Amino acid sequence: MTTLIIICAVLLLTGVYLSWTAGRLDRLHTRIDAARAALDAQLLRRASVAQELATSGVFDPAASMVLYQAAHAARQAEPDHREVAESELSQALRAVFGEPGQVTAVREAPGGAEAVAELGAAVRRVPMARRFHNDGVRAARALHRHRKVRWFRLAGHAAFPLAFEMDDEPPAALAARATDPGATRSG
Repeated sequence: MTTLIIICAVLLLTGVYLSWTAGRLDRLHTRIDAARAALDAQLLRRASVAQELATSGVFDPAASMVLYQAAHAARQAEPDHREVAESELSQALRAVFGEPGQVTAVREAPGGAEAVAELGAAVRRVPMARRFHNDGVRAARALHRHRKVRWFRLAGHAAFPLAFEMDDEPPAALAARATDPGATRSG
C-alpha cells in the first residue's frame, strides 16, 4: 500500500512539474509574441519617419532617393527578407546622417527639429526592442533544448523561436544628439 502511495505521489509531482514547465514555455512564447509586435512597431515607426524625411525636400536628391528606397523596402519587405531590408535602412540612415552638419541642416528646416527628435527616438528604440525580443527567444530556446520538453512534447506544435538579427547601429550624429541635453526629446 505504501508503495502505491509513493508511486502516486511521484506521478503527481512529476505531472505538476511538467505542467509548470509547459506553462512557463507558453508564457515565454507569449512574451516573444508581444516583444515581436513591439519590435515591428518600432521598425515601422523608424521607416515611416525616414520616409517622411526623405520626401520633405531637406536632403539633396541622391540622399533623398537612397533614404526613401531603403525605408520603402523596409516597410514592404517579406518576412524572410525583413532583417536584410531593416539592416539596409540602418546603413542608409548612417550614410545620410553621417555627419553632424546634415542633422543641423534638417533641424533648421521647418518642422525639422521635431522630425530629427522623432527619428532619434526611433533609432534608439529599435535596438532596445530587438534586444528584448532576442532575450525572450534565447530563454525559450534554452527551455526547448531540455530533454523533458522534447520527450514529453511540452512545446506542442509551437515553432522553434527565431531571433531577429539586423544591423541596428544608429547614425553617430543622431546618437550624439540623443545625449545632447539641449536636443528636443519626444516620447
